[in-house]
Parts: sequence; structure tokens; C-alpha cells
Amino acid sequence: MADTIFEYAPAPESRSIVDIKPSYGLFVGGEFVEGRGTSFKTISPATEEVLAEVAEADAADVDAAVKAARRAYDKVWSRMPGRERAKYLYRIARIIQERGRELAVLESLDNGKPIKESRDVDVPTVAAHFFYYAGWADKLEYAGRGADPQPLGVAGQVIPWNFPLLMLAWKIAPALACGNTVVLKPAETTPLTALLFAEICQQADLPPGVVNIVTGAGATGQALVGHPDVDKVAFTGSTEVGKAIARAVAGTSKKVTLELGGKAANIVFDDAPIDQAVEGIVDGIFFNQGHVCCAGSRLLVQESISEELLDRLKRRMSTLRMGDPLDKNTDIGAINSGEQLKRIRELSDLGDAEGAERWEVACDLPTKGYWFPPTLFTGVSQAHRIAREEIFGPVLSVLTFRTPAEAVEKANNTPYGLSAGVWTDKGSRILSVAHQLRAGVVWANTFNKFDPTSPFGGFKESGYGREGGRHGLEAYLK
Repeated sequence: MADTIFEYAPAPESRSIVDIKPSYGLFVGGEFVEGRGTSFKTISPATEEVLAEVAEADAADVDAAVKAARRAYDKVWSRMPGRERAKYLYRIARIIQERGRELAVLESLDNGKPIKESRDVDVPTVAAHFFYYAGWADKLEYAGRGADPQPLGVAGQVIPWNFPLLMLAWKIAPALACGNTVVLKPAETTPLTALLFAEICQQADLPPGVVNIVTGAGATGQALVGHPDVDKVAFTGSTEVGKAIARAVAGTSKKVTLELGGKAANIVFDDAPIDQAVEGIVDGIFFNQGHVCCAGSRLLVQESISEELLDRLKRRMSTLRMGDPLDKNTDIGAINSGEQLKRIRELSDLGDAEGAERWEVACDLPTKGYWFPPTLFTGVSQAHRIAREEIFGPVLSVLTFRTPAEAVEKANNTPYGLSAGVWTDKGSRILSVAHQLRAGVVWANTFNKFDPTSPFGGFKESGYGREGGRHGLEAYLK
């Protein structure tokens, strides 16, 4: 993307390890079955090639999946001792590790993210979540829900397209550890790793019906959320859809967890280690093409160092390599869909129209697929839509501040409250600012660090409930 002292030869990961079937059905009651709805195509966002035909579940299919989950819950899973459930979770975790390369390649093909992210971040974290919650399965009396906590029943789970396999793990692992059964709907643009996970469930000899996977678009998700025999709804996705789900379950006895959008502030003070902060800024907004709900999409930099920091940031951005997601040298992969690319372009054009100054990395974009170069806007005010709305792409809005109080005020001036970052050498300032930030997760001198032992979730329009850690068990126990 820019002239450097290095020339990187292509280093593509082989696709041969993945056996993508021409078509996929639904996973219900431990078996793959044909769907009653029409099928849809899932494509590679990097090349626009059709990867497979996937069945779309209608209301009858969803009903069959919920009934299979209820049978498994009543007859097998809820009655099984925690130490026995743990064995299945450990088995799943080990199989994920054994098939990690296959999962990583399939994730990058279907999602568009760089292979080094799916291989080195997503898949290891997925396995870690199953290992972690396997350890909890026979210790639930220590989870803070009383001496004899009980599972809720059938969990209906809807996950997004930005981290398909990781979000599956966040949802399924704690649910199974607590004794619940699951009906999961992956995003319609990224269903393939969820369907491969169904094969892993078969390989692990998981009792039929404990995990069911129904594929489809919004109507499938609505049928699942609205099903009267679903006891728990867990959703990760847009705030708009989250609000619709909250309205749909209002007045019912369903327990709900919503992990929604964000517009995180990454705050850099004048005493911060600038090179370290630049790496954190790049990781915060350009990781996974900016398709991250907790992305640091607003950079708040202290006025006295803004010019120096931006110069270094632009130099660092110029070294990022965009291209084939399966190339091990690629830093920035493809935008997940044409629809998402359109939204990124529209909001970026609005930034231009509102008077912000755009700077983007000079590069030749591939002729096929969905691509958008790493971009930053300076001269941004809090009134600009690019500073208020979630773009969900590789676009950074830069604002400045003079005092810590001004930084906190600007950081909290958002309807969202999912995450934030603080960069400073002073531990007392970290604690003081973090205490004032209205965000569920605050990173100090780092960004986008996740661990299965740590809870994650937000405030305000970023949703409610927590996933991960001991707190993640509470959403699946009564």
C-alpha cells in the first residue's frame, strides 16, 4: 500500500483444508435436515464468489428446532450432572483446537477478515471460552446465584456477522455449562462456521437437540425470538434490532441479554507513550476492518500532542497491507457485504459534506469484492454524524481536548456506552478518568483485549447484561 523497505511476497493460506459443501441444511435434533424455506447464497466478500447454498428456516423449522431443544433439555441435559456436561464442553474445546486451521480458513473466506486474525485471535479465543465454561459446569453454586442455581430452559440466540464463531462461543458455552439447551441463528452473510460447529457437536457426541442451528435472515430471527417456548433470548447486533427485540419480549417471562452498538472513545493524554498509543489506535479501529462493536472509532487526543500523534498515525496507517484475506501478510481484509460497504461510503461522504477533512491511505483497491481503505477524519466536531453514528468500518473520527474534564465530557457525549480507552503514564489519571467514563469496558494503555474470564457489556443504547466471566453465567441461571 505504500513504498517501504520491504517487499512482501504473497503467502496465501491453502483453501484445500476446508471442504465446503455445495449446499447446507439446518441442524436440528443432532442431524442436518432440509429447510422448508427458500435457500440463499453465501458469498466470499473478497471475491464475490458463491461459496454455498444455505437453507432458510421458516417459522415451522424454528418450531421444530425449539421442540428438539426442549426435549433435550427435559430428558437429558438439565438432568445431567455438571461434571458430565463439562466433559462435553472440554471435548468440543479440544476439537476446536484440533480443527483450528480449518475453522480459521472458513471464517476468513465467509467473513472477509484476515487469516492472521481468525487464526491467531478468533479461533484460540473460541476454544478458550469452551475450556473456561467447562470448568464452571460443576461449580455453579459458586457463581453467585445461590446454593442450587437452576438453568432457564431453551435459549434462543442470534449472533452477528463480524465475529461469527467467537460470538457463537460467547453464547453457547455458558448456556450449555449452566444446563440450558440452545437454538442459534447465525447471520445470513456468515453461516458457514456455525454449520461447521454443528459437525463438531456431532463429532463430540453431544446429545441430539442440545445445540440446534437454524440459518436465515431477519424473519428467522423474529420467529426464534418470538417463539413462546423460548425461555432466554441472547442477541448481539445493531441497536435498532436490539430495540425491536426488547419490544417483542416485553410483557413475557423471557430473560434477555442485548449486546448492541458502540461509538467508543480512545483518549490519548499528552504524557502517553505515543508509539504505543498509535499501535493501540490502529488496533482499536482497523482490527477486523472496523467491524467491531467496541471499536475505538472516536480518537480524542490532547491538543498539545495532536499534530505529532497524527503524523505518526498516518505513517503507521500507510504501512497497513490490504488484500486477500487468506494471505498471511494482509492487515486489512474485505468489508463483509455490499450493503455494509454502502453504509460506510454514505457516512464517509457525509463527513466530507459536513466539513471534516478526510485522509485515507493511497492504495489500489481490488476490482472484485467489497473494499474500503483505512480512513481518518480531522476537524470533526461532536455535531458531525461521523462522530455520533456507528459506521462499523475502518473510519476514524479525530477530536481534540485540552483538559481531562473536557475529554470525559466529550467521551460520554454519545447514546452508546460499550467501551473506551485511556492512554497516559499516570495510574491515578487512569483510575480517575475510567471511573467517570460511562462505558461497560475501559481499557488502559491497550485496546481490544478480550479474555473469557472477563465480563463484557455496555450501558445505554449499547444494551444490557454481561457476557464472559462469572457474570456471563448469571444470564443463563435462575
